[in-house]
Amino acid sequence: MSNVRPDAPLAPQPAMIDGIFRALADPTRRHVLERLSERPTSVSELAARFAMALPSFVEHLKILEGCGLVHSRKVGRVRTYSLAPDRLRLAEDWLGTQRRLWEGRLDRMDDYLLKLKKEEDR
Repeated sequence: MSNVRPDAPLAPQPAMIDGIFRALADPTRRHVLERLSERPTSVSELAARFAMALPSFVEHLKILEGCGLVHSRKVGRVRTYSLAPDRLRLAEDWLGTQRRLWEGRLDRMDDYLLKLKKEEDR
């Protein structure tokens, strides 16, 4: 019998987190996410700010969409992208977990060093 509740949220798979951080490693993709945080935007509006060929820019959008950081919808000939903030929260949660882990380690090391210092002062 499984101990996992059927309604419990699934933990993100490592490949999912890897894809998000891989996407965030590129400055063009980070700029796109910043822009999309303001409002949904068409491909042509997004691409206008970047000095690259449209097919190259669209590859960046495909990477962002592939890892779930953005969604797109097409109406007529216009494809519009919007931010998917839930996936950004996965990265934020992972970073928060790592921060808590290292803060705990540093706190324990600090306690140990203070203990050594007190023993040395006796």
